[in-house]
Amino acid sequence: MSASTFGAAPAIAAAPPARRIDRPAVLVAAAVLAAFTLLIGSEVSGRMAALFVIGAALGFVLLHGAFGFTAGWRSLVTTGDGRGFRAQLLTIGLAMLAFIPLVNGYGPDGLTGAIAPVGTSLVVGSFMFGIGMQLGNGCGSGTLFTLGGGSARMALTLLFFIVGSVIGSMHLPWWLAQPGWDPVNLADHLTVPGTILIQAAALGGLAWFTLGREKRRGLVPAAEKGRSLLRGPWPFVWAAGALAALDIATLLVAGHPWTITYGFALWGAKAAQALGFDMSGYAFWQWDKGKTALENSLLADVTSVMNVGLVLGAMLAAGLAGSFAKPLNLTPRFAAAAIVGGLLMGYGARLSFGCNIGAFLGGIASGSLHGWIWFAVAFAGTLIGVRLRPAFGFRD
Repeated sequence: MSASTFGAAPAIAAAPPARRIDRPAVLVAAAVLAAFTLLIGSEVSGRMAALFVIGAALGFVLLHGAFGFTAGWRSLVTTGDGRGFRAQLLTIGLAMLAFIPLVNGYGPDGLTGAIAPVGTSLVVGSFMFGIGMQLGNGCGSGTLFTLGGGSARMALTLLFFIVGSVIGSMHLPWWLAQPGWDPVNLADHLTVPGTILIQAAALGGLAWFTLGREKRRGLVPAAEKGRSLLRGPWPFVWAAGALAALDIATLLVAGHPWTITYGFALWGAKAAQALGFDMSGYAFWQWDKGKTALENSLLADVTSVMNVGLVLGAMLAAGLAGSFAKPLNLTPRFAAAAIVGGLLMGYGARLSFGCNIGAFLGGIASGSLHGWIWFAVAFAGTLIGVRLRPAFGFRD
């Protein structure tokens, strides 16, 4: 997330000076986006092309809103600044208003929420992910949009995120055999209106807690001021509303909420296949979804297509903002953090059925008990990850 701005009294935070548009980055991103949209539309379907465009829009919003789950949680822990975290709660709350009715019989047939099992796998995986996101300096979506913004260091995090995801897919069946329970859809027990009201109260309570924490620390957040819809930066509230709307669009077009990390496991499995490893022998890749994805083109996989779109959309936004391409600054300790963080996130995401997008945002917005458990345990992992950061050379 963007740097915190606090003052002795409420004030308007000045937008940073506008930079010159990076025309090469804008032209390359726009050209590749257009080419891929046409390719996917002609080779796969118009529906898949639409999802690619939605993915690009998500990347655009994430970069202009500096909407990183990792930094939002870290700011809350280290400085007491809860603005980024509250924006995440707002996104979940807005998405929930549509998700819970839509996946419980009040929408088109075939819509499914992000509702996953509760058990050992979820707890272990989300705890690992919480640590890893602070060492890798980005979650699933954060890794992709930061990479799209020109951060070469994130390429290393992504590489080991993929490696960890593949290993996690190989081990997941064993973890699922450990103690646990079937998925719990809260709407089945609390009704649709009841689930919305109870979750809204919980989200509101968390927001109230962060405001109280800021007040106890004597922090007065300055009001945010957006500079430009196209060039950014965006206030958190703009980004929260846009992300919720785009996730709802994803649910309606794809039939399920926005996901990130399944694509990483698939990319790694296909790469392993190309190197001569028979991934089809593992149970995860024998299940219907995994088997079909492994046999088909990546252009036919919703998560993969949206992930690529996200990177390109972030690149377009960074070019318009004049912020594309960051110095590499890859010290040995930063490299170690990227490797360890990537492995922990990849493995943890497979065990816990997603990352901040698929499990935290998608899970809670769908009314799944596993989303709340994922959040609580991943946040506990984040507390440890934040403490480990100085050992890897991070100063915040």
